[in-house]
Amino acid sequence: MGYVVYSCELLEKFCLNAFHKIGFTEEESKIITDVLMLSDMYGIESHGMQRLVRYHKGIEKGMIKLDAKPEIVMETPVTAVIDAHDGMGQLVGHQAMEMAIEKAKKSGIGIVTVRNSNHYGIAGYYAKMACDQGLIGFSATNSEAIMVPTFGRLAMIGSNPIAMSAPADPYPFFFDASTTVVTRGKLEMYNKMEKPLPEGWALDKDGHDSTDAPDVLKNIVAKNGGGIMPLGGSKEQSGSHKGYGWGMVCEFFCSILSQGTTSNFVNQNGKSGTCHAFMAINPAYFGNPDDIKKHFSQYLKELRESPKAEGQPRIYTHGEKEVAAVADRKKNGIPVNENTVREMIEFAKFVGIDPKEYFGDFAAKESKMFSGNY
Repeated sequence: MGYVVYSCELLEKFCLNAFHKIGFTEEESKIITDVLMLSDMYGIESHGMQRLVRYHKGIEKGMIKLDAKPEIVMETPVTAVIDAHDGMGQLVGHQAMEMAIEKAKKSGIGIVTVRNSNHYGIAGYYAKMACDQGLIGFSATNSEAIMVPTFGRLAMIGSNPIAMSAPADPYPFFFDASTTVVTRGKLEMYNKMEKPLPEGWALDKDGHDSTDAPDVLKNIVAKNGGGIMPLGGSKEQSGSHKGYGWGMVCEFFCSILSQGTTSNFVNQNGKSGTCHAFMAINPAYFGNPDDIKKHFSQYLKELRESPKAEGQPRIYTHGEKEVAAVADRKKNGIPVNENTVREMIEFAKFVGIDPKEYFGDFAAKESKMFSGNY
């Protein structure tokens, strides 16, 4: 399956218009769009435009409530718990991290957990929010169960990503990774490309290695068994228990502290129930922030300049590839899978936008081919 390249400006304009048209305010539409665009700008294809179909279906089925009003159910000077009441994940996520940032500036640390939410995009967006204000940012989220625990055969834990960002020169440290070998979005991309999964990613319903993306995805939905391996694979010898454990660390901060829905019950009975966690730490409570930043920057520099393995041109530190990806996409545009473009066309029609205004010849060709039925 091929790709179509669109400018960052066009995709941003489409998202802003589509979310506003469906009922979000201009400010809300901008927050949702910012999260999606950052993912595609960073080269994280699985969580950018690729995710629009998920929000389309969630809104259409009533799983995502457009008029939800997040409620602060508990708060202290350094903590808070928010009930999202089935609202859009990006909106409550942005609110929660803003609260954590404000608390960290006043008290040194802010920790906010969220329950009854929906998919919130990339965890790194919220960690970056804190970093952009000179703080250390953390964010994590649980998800529908896709991780099979070590020695198991049924998915019980989500992809459960953990993200951290901290100020550094010449660019911030930015780490965002699932505690599974890959995310569900990666499987969806391989499914769209009609390619077999790499070995060591997934398990079938009996707990055996599988490269069959459609079958693994079908089993995750049907909860027949199988799913994605934890970081470290499926065996203790390769460190499977470590990814499994990190998935549980994420689960504790997200669903346990918030007293929300654990991954094995997320996305059931027409309700998402996704839970998130956000943390901001003020480095000024540990010393001079400039000195801490300088110390960290020096270590990152030493890492990049350390001896390379034979045949390897360079060593990256986390965040470096994202900076390069942003520069490339601003200049050359964002490649979007053709199947994802079809999903965006369907979303445009759902909200009442003419897809030809954004997707031109591709939309016209699709309309002619399918007589407007998607």
